[in-house]
Amino acid sequence: AAQALGLREETVLKTLVFQADNHAFLLALMGADGTVSEKKLAKVSSHKRVRPAAPRDAQRITGYKVGGISPLGIVRPLPVVLDRAPALLPQVVINAGTRGTMVRLDTDDLIRLTGAT
Repeated sequence: AAQALGLREETVLKTLVFQADNHAFLLALMGADGTVSEKKLAKVSSHKRVRPAAPRDAQRITGYKVGGISPLGIVRPLPVVLDRAPALLPQVVINAGTRGTMVRLDTDDLIRLTGAT
């Protein structure tokens, strides 16, 4: 998506759904070129372990199809963990709820709207 939009990979965020050991769900946001350390995510979210949610669970929990998951407008509020690097950028681009539809917004607004930590 970043290349197609002519943007740097770190400005285009992907939203991944994780399930914690206590069956709670959370969202992880990172640059399109980033990867998630499950160990670090568990630590910052105060869980013993986390793992990627099954696609059907991710869709059920967020209301969005995998590949178009947005941290905004999800079915029920979930904790959101934003990677440090994109948190320092003035603006980011996120999925808008359908595959191929993106929205650019100020990073401060994303943090305020999602409660991201």
